[in-house]
Parts: sequence; structure tokens; C-alpha cells
Amino acid sequence: MDKRAVYLDHQTTTPVLEEALQAMLPYFREAYGSPSSLHRYGLQVREGVKEARQQLAALINAESEEDLIITSGGTEASNLAIKGFAEANHKRKGNHFVVSATEHPAVLNSIEFMTKHGFEVTQVPVDTVGRINPEDVRAAITDKTLLVAVHLVNHDIGTIQPIKEIAKITAERDITLYVDALAAAGWLPIDVRDLGAQLLSFSPHRFYGPKGVGVLYRNRKARITSHIHGGVQENGRRAGTENVPAIIGAGVAAEVALREMPERIAHVARLQKRLYDGLFTNIQYLKLNGPLPGPERVCNQLNLSTEFIEGEGQLLLLDHLGIAVASGSSCVSKSLKVSHVLSAIKLDHALAQGNIIMSLGKDNPDSDVDYVVATFPPIVEKLRHMSPMWKEFEEGVIDSVISPTGRGKSFTQHAADISGKPAH
Repeated sequence: MDKRAVYLDHQTTTPVLEEALQAMLPYFREAYGSPSSLHRYGLQVREGVKEARQQLAALINAESEEDLIITSGGTEASNLAIKGFAEANHKRKGNHFVVSATEHPAVLNSIEFMTKHGFEVTQVPVDTVGRINPEDVRAAITDKTLLVAVHLVNHDIGTIQPIKEIAKITAERDITLYVDALAAAGWLPIDVRDLGAQLLSFSPHRFYGPKGVGVLYRNRKARITSHIHGGVQENGRRAGTENVPAIIGAGVAAEVALREMPERIAHVARLQKRLYDGLFTNIQYLKLNGPLPGPERVCNQLNLSTEFIEGEGQLLLLDHLGIAVASGSSCVSKSLKVSHVLSAIKLDHALAQGNIIMSLGKDNPDSDVDYVVATFPPIVEKLRHMSPMWKEFEEGVIDSVISPTGRGKSFTQHAADISGKPAH
């Protein structure tokens, strides 16, 4: 089998679109003024930035480009949504957050920071495919609830959340809803007005724009206090000279994403199903985390747990054969720590150890999927033959979590028996 280059880590980042790159280039040399300047050089750049803002606004059907706050990335956008909104509104609205247990670390860590400054938080659980029950959100809301923060698509397991149903609940209580759309924008149609979100963030580098730019949509009724102080850029809500080339490239990427979205979704969804069918036909003891390919899962990724082996080994051997994927596991020691998302869906620790994420893009052909389907099963077989867990499974000491045989204990219970500590 010939080795080839296959990039299946589009969920982490994507290559910059050629149209976006070409649009950016003049803003490094010819059009180099600051948008804040009053002379012709500033005016030239200001017009380009305004057009880019309009392109970004169109992607999510915002009423106006003035509803957008441009940041340095999705992480800053989340920080501004949570901290900026809380600082601007807590005295008259309350000090309580409602958040799901599977939010992005930028959201959870921002809220954790606020709890150190007198704020409170309630985390709502998710089911075994990572879906939030809107009624759990309703039950978590109190008279002090300031903000509900939920993601549109989960960044790890691809679950699409029932945002409209949650938005109806928050609207009934006159509570602001913040939606993290980092894993959704460019791969799922977004209409902020139809969703009912007052705050929504996204990151263009996830859909073929450049890194170094993020977007926070803010409904005009949602008050925000800046947490970066200096100049008056972004109407005083985010100080600092604009990253003009990145904003220009982000605008073009958004325009192309909106125009090509039906074709992109159809293409990657077909590849997703082809990849899913191929892997599950050829590999035993394999589990998909999150919903099955279809309307409840984002179209461009699979989160997979391969039993009896670790994700890091899979990633390294795949990379050696030219296939780039992401490791979804946070296993850093023999303590079996796993990512908070996998923990929230109650995935067994042994399966969480064997976790990887394959995410497809618009330029992956069928042959990329076929190469992965041909390459991955032998890697799994090789790693299993090197794995003490696989040997213990074959000897009947431990059992499979995915397809129990009744011959042994689960790996988690077996490890607990050896250590003398209770299983989690």
C-alpha cells in the first residue's frame, strides 16, 4: 500500500481558502493603514473591514455588521461573552450561570473564573450521546440566573443540541442565551434570529479562514463590558488595532462557506457515512461516541473509541502512514483521567483511553476515506497484539465493554481490584 497524505483533523483547524489568502495579501503591503486612521490609507482599509464584517454577519443572518465584535479567536469571544456580559449585568440581573457539563474549556474555565468572584453556576447533565435535555435547563434556572451558556455542536463528539427549545425556555424567563457555535459555523446553517440566541461566537479558521480572528455576535439588547482596555475599537467593546488581513480573509471564508454550504454538507456527510460503514465493518470492539451519522450529528466528524488500545498509539501510527487525526483522550497518567466530555457521557475509562477523532473536510476525496479504511484496521490489530489489555481479554481475565462475553471483569473493575481503589 502506498503511503499518502490524508488530513482528517479539520475540526481542529482547516487550511486557508485560496480566495481568502488572495484577498488578504494586499492588506499586508499595499493597503496597510489602520482602520482607525482618518486619512486615505485608513479609509481604504476601513471599507475592506466593513465589507468583511458584512460577510461574517451574513453567515449567521445577523441584522447588521454592527452586531459583531471581532476578537482574536473563539476563546476570546467566549471569554468576552461570559465575563463581559456578567460584569455589565449582574447588579440588576443576578449572579447565576446555567451551563452544560460538556461545554468547551473556554466556556467552562471562564465561568469557573467568575465563580471565584462571587458568581454561582449550575451544570446540567447530558445523556449518553451528549444531548442536553431542555427541561434540565428549565429546572436549573433560578431567580438569580443571569446567563445560560450552551453549545450548538459539541466540539468533541459532534452532538447537535436543541438550541431552539432551550431558547424558548430562556425567553420565557427573560434570560440571555449564549451559544458557542465554534464547532458548527461553516458546517451547519446558522440563523441567530431563528435560533433565539442573544450572544453567539464562532471562529473562521474552522471553515477555511485564517487563525487569529474570532467573532462574537451580540444582540443589541445584550449589554457587554469590555475586558481589554485601550482604544475605542469595536465600539469600545474590544480595544486593540484590528488584525486587518485576518478579518478580510475571514470575511471571504464566510462568504464562500455560505455559498457552498449545501454542497459541502452533502459531500462530507456522504464521506462520514462511508468512513463509518468502512471502519465498523472491518474493526471489532469499536464504539462511536455521540449520535449516529444523521440529523443529530454534525456532518464532518467521527469520535471513535477503539477498545483495548490507547488513542495516542493510534494517532502516532496513523501519522506515520500519512493520516492526521486528533486524539480525543486526555489520558496523561495511569490515573485514567479522561476528557470532561467523555466523562459526562459516562464513557468507560478503558474506552476513553482508546479515543480518537477523525474530522473530514470539503477537499477530502473518496480515496482518502478508502485509504483510512484500509490502513486503520491493521494498525488496530498491531496495537492490540502489543497490548496487555488485549492479552488479558483473550485469556478471559477482563471482558469487553462494547460487546461483553460474560467471561471476565471490565478493565475498569479489574484495575480497581488491583489498585485496591473503588472503580469510577
